[in-house]
Amino acid sequence: MDYKDTLLMPKTAFPMRGNLPNKEPVRQAQWEEMNIYEKVQKRTEGRPLFVLHDGPPYANGDLHIGHALNQILKDFITRYKSMSGFHAPYVPGWDTHGLPIETALTKKKKVDRKKMSIAEFRQKCAEYAMGQVNSQRTQFKQLGARGEWDNPYITLTKDYEAAQIRVFGEMAKKGYIYKGKKPVYWSPSSESALAEAEIEYQDKRSASIYVTFEVTDGKDVLDGGEKIIIWTTTPWTIPANLGITLHPDLIYAVVAVNEEKYVIAKDLLEEVSEVLDWKDPQVVKTFKGEEADRVIARHPFYDRDSLIMLGDHVTTDAGTGCVHTAPGHGEDDFIVARSYGIEALSPVDDKGVFTDEAPGFEGIFYDKANQAITEKLDEVGALLKLGFITHSYPHDWRTKKPTIFRATSQWFASIKDFRQDILDEIKRVNWYPAWGETRLYNMVRDREDWCISRQRSWGVPIPVFYGEDKTPIITDVTIDHVSKLFAEHGSNIWFEWDAKDLLPEGFISEHSPNGTFTKETDIMDVWFDSGSSHQAVLAGRPYLKRPADIYLEGSDQYRGWFNSSLSTAVAVTGESPFKTIISHGFVLDGNGRKMSKSLGNVMVPSKVQKQWGVDILRLWVSSVDYQADVRISQEILKQISEAYRKIRNTFRFMLANLADFDPATDRVPESELEEVDRYMLHQLGELVGNVRESYDKYEFSPIFHEIHNFCAVDLSSFYLDFAKDVLYIEEKDNKRRRSIQTGYYEILTTMVKLLTPIIPHTTEEIWEYIPGVEEESVQLTDIPEPNKMEDFTETVAKWDQFMKVRDDVLKALEEARNEKIIGKSLEAKITIVPKDEETKAVLKNMEHLHQYLIVSEAVVTDNNEEAKAYKYVDVAVEKHPGEKCQRCWMASETVGEDKDYPDLCTRCASVVKENYTA
Repeated sequence: MDYKDTLLMPKTAFPMRGNLPNKEPVRQAQWEEMNIYEKVQKRTEGRPLFVLHDGPPYANGDLHIGHALNQILKDFITRYKSMSGFHAPYVPGWDTHGLPIETALTKKKKVDRKKMSIAEFRQKCAEYAMGQVNSQRTQFKQLGARGEWDNPYITLTKDYEAAQIRVFGEMAKKGYIYKGKKPVYWSPSSESALAEAEIEYQDKRSASIYVTFEVTDGKDVLDGGEKIIIWTTTPWTIPANLGITLHPDLIYAVVAVNEEKYVIAKDLLEEVSEVLDWKDPQVVKTFKGEEADRVIARHPFYDRDSLIMLGDHVTTDAGTGCVHTAPGHGEDDFIVARSYGIEALSPVDDKGVFTDEAPGFEGIFYDKANQAITEKLDEVGALLKLGFITHSYPHDWRTKKPTIFRATSQWFASIKDFRQDILDEIKRVNWYPAWGETRLYNMVRDREDWCISRQRSWGVPIPVFYGEDKTPIITDVTIDHVSKLFAEHGSNIWFEWDAKDLLPEGFISEHSPNGTFTKETDIMDVWFDSGSSHQAVLAGRPYLKRPADIYLEGSDQYRGWFNSSLSTAVAVTGESPFKTIISHGFVLDGNGRKMSKSLGNVMVPSKVQKQWGVDILRLWVSSVDYQADVRISQEILKQISEAYRKIRNTFRFMLANLADFDPATDRVPESELEEVDRYMLHQLGELVGNVRESYDKYEFSPIFHEIHNFCAVDLSSFYLDFAKDVLYIEEKDNKRRRSIQTGYYEILTTMVKLLTPIIPHTTEEIWEYIPGVEEESVQLTDIPEPNKMEDFTETVAKWDQFMKVRDDVLKALEEARNEKIIGKSLEAKITIVPKDEETKAVLKNMEHLHQYLIVSEAVVTDNNEEAKAYKYVDVAVEKHPGEKCQRCWMASETVGEDKDYPDLCTRCASVVKENYTA
């Protein structure tokens, strides 16, 4: 007889290799065919609603690894919520307006804007954007992301634009929208105003100059002829200078140097003397800044006055304490000049080129004018020092080119009018990580007005009409009418129809006695677009809700979508649009460097999918501390793949040992389970509790580590290992065998559910092989609550102590192997001497001790002089004197006792006789 035929060896068709890159697309097609998203929504209908609102990615280009991190995190949460008592619909969205799409058309697609109308160009933009949406949608679905992909929200759709118009109208109605001329970030490369959220800082090399302005009217404080010194890193703004600002409380000094008298802040005398190489400067007079109010100096090379003004923004951190003031090119400059009744002068056009308001420099690009202006200052004797510095400077985050401050007529949302309401709402929000609250709070606290107008074509028009006297017209009637027009026709009609056709029939206004109207040509900031999603989506779809439970985006969105959403929502509703903000860091390469094509370290999600599989990418996301910057590389993915293989093979082993198990008939009631199986189910309950707690706290790396550790330690090195001697050797319906199988079944089904939000392709595959499951998909199940296993405390303590003893025994066996006393552990007979009464009680009363320790015999005694000392027990290891059973491989002195089977131990001989002989 071949004894192999008498063993109940594991059997399963579940493959050892995942072959994920090939299988996952097939699985995704199956989900689509079975409408899994709709089935999940139907199953959870009536449960408490949970809404994670998707921040819209920009519809341009393929997904990068940051997109994958973001989308997978969202999918973890919505999948978990739908399996833990909630109804969690997920509506993905796209941001579709803005400059990058205009640029893509004109540069990549070679579209000639000059040969078409604005409306025709906008139609081209819309078509391009929708093509990008479709491409990105496919890529998002390939990540295994589950959602309402056939009905997303898109910022260019009619319903969305109509809702956005209503948000604008409500803010205007409350007095938060106004038009004014003030300095804003201006991008010459984009030819448009920018909001703070569209600015990023990069190093730039700039000129550093010290310039003198001669006093012409000292107002009895100065004699006249003194030279006030200013310092600036923007020489190009000197033609726009209209004044010099001093701090009212600073002490200023008139300093005599080489027969000249200069004016600077007294506290900066030492620093300025060093920079300008002054030898033995003499202070001839001091005065308080406020005394010099309205003193008049002369512009260095134009025949006009430069007024001395007072402002609290002046500091002694750098420079001279006398601030060159060009109200057309700086916010502080603008504010202080306005208080003196001085209008802003901004002699550069949309492209950053000087106009005829800067005589001598007309037609020169502002940055190139730095040299010409510096040379002019030197020529007229006003330049004291020229140097260069490298400093952090604002750049257009789209074009990556420098911006300027430029006073233009723009539309603003006056954040300061409802700033305190926003700050109060920030305190009511839950923040992950906690520092997010401080970050957004400080941004809002320091924010004045939000420039919401852009001088572009591709965006939502600002719905404002002008009367014949140029007065802006924004009324409930016009807003409602335009909103309805957009809902019916789309916003392109703003550029296709005349103003009179866009107004309600018979509309009259005191500002147009002849009934003639014009319309605004600027569009809204794209952050106003996406920031209106709470109205267009959360309030616009009856199965969602406002506020959403979660907004989850990258940490760059504190200045972006988090900020604009909060601002518009508080303005319109008085409340935050979100209850919780979760932010994640950026994805870096394995060395912690930013990814870039030039470094060749870019990881593309599609390539990761084809090489490793989506579930490996998803498992990687679960393994990292995503709230900080995270790293990814081939080496890291290889490590994740090893962890995946361990988890997969653990599941495969349990599946294989359930081949003859029918849960309907073979499941052992919990009260009748063997102690070790109850103990393992208790450990499983602990795992479930910890994992659910981590899911609830949106912490996924503890889930990855706990499940991986449970597979590697609790299961593979203990429960799955010792159980082979029962599962393979005993007869099919042996009670201990069925008890272990019951334990396996509970562990397998529970862990598959725990992991479904993270690696759904794999868990769905496993689910198909589990005997007796009724649901067609694991996604249509709930994650179980932790099994409390009442009145089991003493037993848990007993087995916890045994596991400590087991560690000692494993060390002893390893040392015996190294000393060549034994080969495999089944060759061993061990003698254990407990060191304390607790350990003694545990071991003395433990049946099957040798099986749990995977040795052929285990003896517990009070004394053994040959035993080596360990932490909890002393252990002596010797080679077992019995012969090896040819069926179970245990060494036993009973081998040969049964004459029919002389090479088997009595246990195996009994099983074979009863089950495998005719």
